[in-house]
Amino acid sequence: MTALTFGVRSGGSRQLAGTGTLLRFALRRDRVLIPVWVAVNALMVLSMPNTLKGLYGTAAERADLMRQMGTNSSLRAMVGPVFGDSLGALTAWRVGVYAGALAAVTSLLVVVRHTRDEEESGRQELVASGTVGRRASLTAALLAAAVANAVLALLVTAGLAGQGASGAVALGLGIAGVGMVFATMAAIVAQLTESARLARGLTAAVLGAAFVLRAAGDSGTDDGSSVLTWLSPLGWLENVRPFAAERWWVLLLLLGATLLQGAAAYGLAGRRDVGMSFLPTRPGPAAGRLGTAGALAWRLQRGSVLGWSVGFFLAGVVYGGMTEGAADLVGDNADARRIIERMGGQAGLTDAFLSAMVGMLGLVAALYVVASVLRLHGEETSGRAEPVLAGAVGRLRWAAGHLAVAFGGSLLIMLLAGAGFAVGYGQEVGPVLGACLVQLPAVWVIGGVAVLLYGLLPRAAVAAWGVAGAVLLLGWVGPALDVPQAVLDLSPFGHLPKMPGGAMEWGPVTVLLGLAVVLVAVGLAGLRRRDLTT
Repeated sequence: MTALTFGVRSGGSRQLAGTGTLLRFALRRDRVLIPVWVAVNALMVLSMPNTLKGLYGTAAERADLMRQMGTNSSLRAMVGPVFGDSLGALTAWRVGVYAGALAAVTSLLVVVRHTRDEEESGRQELVASGTVGRRASLTAALLAAAVANAVLALLVTAGLAGQGASGAVALGLGIAGVGMVFATMAAIVAQLTESARLARGLTAAVLGAAFVLRAAGDSGTDDGSSVLTWLSPLGWLENVRPFAAERWWVLLLLLGATLLQGAAAYGLAGRRDVGMSFLPTRPGPAAGRLGTAGALAWRLQRGSVLGWSVGFFLAGVVYGGMTEGAADLVGDNADARRIIERMGGQAGLTDAFLSAMVGMLGLVAALYVVASVLRLHGEETSGRAEPVLAGAVGRLRWAAGHLAVAFGGSLLIMLLAGAGFAVGYGQEVGPVLGACLVQLPAVWVIGGVAVLLYGLLPRAAVAAWGVAGAVLLLGWVGPALDVPQAVLDLSPFGHLPKMPGGAMEWGPVTVLLGLAVVLVAVGLAGLRRRDLTT
C-alpha cells in the first residue's frame, strides 16, 4: 500500500484523525492485559513497606543492612545500592529496579501489539483505508502505554504517600518514566522491523542490556555513580533516589529520552508505507528447507528460546554467586531468615536461599511457556496458520510443533539455569540441577492452562497472562506477607518439594504432571473441533 492510500493530508490534526477511537479500541482489547500487569506491579511495590518493617524494624538492623550492601557487590548487582534507611528508601531499593523493568515489559507489549502486530495481521490496512490519520495508530498505542504507566504511578504514589509524599511521587514518576522510555523505544523498533515477534524481541533485548549495565555498574560502586549505571534507564531510576534526598533532575533524563525517541518514531512512521519497514526481512531460499511443522515452529521461535536460555544461564550464575553472601546479609535477623526458609524450605539457610532463587526462576519460566504457547494464537489471528493448514498438515501436528518448543524450551532454560547456579556457586551440579528440574511440572501446568484457553476460548487466550501474573505475585510476595498456606497452595508451585535440601516428593510432582497432560489434551481437543479465528 502506498502513501496515496492514506490520502494527502496536511496539518497535524488530520495526521491524528481517529486517535480517540483507536485509543478506546486499544484499551478495550487490553482490558485484561493492562490491569493484570499494572496490579501485579503495584502490589509488588506496595507490599514492601510492611514486609521490610518486619525484617528491619530497628535502626540497628537497618544500619547493618546498609553496611552489608556496601560490601556485598553481588547483592548490589541484583537489587542496587541503598541510599537511605527509611522504610520508603528501602522499598525503592528492594523493588524499584524490578518495578521499572516490569513497567517496561508492559509498555513494550502494549505498543508492539497496537502497531506492528496490527500491520502484520492486516487490520491496520483496513483501518487506514478509512478516515484515520497516518500517525493515529502510533499515537493511540503510545497513549495506551501512557495510561497504563500513569495508573501505575498513581497507585504507587497513593500507596506510599504515608512514607513520604515527595519520595512516593519520585518513585511513581520514575517507574512510569522507565515504562515510557521503553514504550517509545518499542515504537521505533516497530518501524524498523517487519515482524512483531522481532520487535518485541529486540526491545526486550535492549531492556536486558539495560539491566546488565546497571548490575555491572552497581557491583563496582555502592553509590550508583558508575558510568555503566548511568548508561541504563534502570540506573536513572535508582539515581532518582526516592525517599533519600530526591534528585528530581534525573527525571528529566527519562522525560528527554521519551520525547526524543517519540519524535524519532513519528518521523519514521511518516516515511514508510503500511506493512513495510526500514529493515525488511531477507527473502528466503528459492527452495524451501523446512519439511515439517515442527521445523517451522522452531524456525519461528528459535530466537526467543536463545534469548531466554542466555538470560536464565546468566541469572543462575548471578544468583549462585550470591549464595555465600546470603547468610551474611540475613545475619541474626529472624524474620528475614523465616521468609527465606518459607520460600525455600527448612534445610539450612544456604539450601533455603538456593531453593528460593530456583523457585523464582521457575516462576519466570512460566512466563516463557505462556508466551511460547500463545504463539499459536498469534499465528492464527495473523492469518499465517491458514496456508500451513491448507496443505497436508493437520491441526494437531501444527500445534504439536509449537508445543514442543514451548515445553521443551522450558526444560532447556531450567537446565541452563541449573548449570549457571553450579558455575556461580562453585558446588556440585547434581542437587541444584535437580531443584531446577523439579520446577517443570508447575511450569507445564501454567502452559497447560494457556493451551486450554487457546483451544477452547481463543478470544480469552490472553487471560493466560493473568494466570501467570497471579502465580508470579503469589510466589514473590506471598511468603513475605505471611499469606496463609491455603492461598499459596492455589499456585502449582506451592506443591513442589523444596530442593535442594528437602526430600523429593513424587506424589505432588506426579499429580502436577498428570494435570498438565489433561489440560493440554483438552485444549488440543477443543482446537481440533472449533473453527479457526473464532
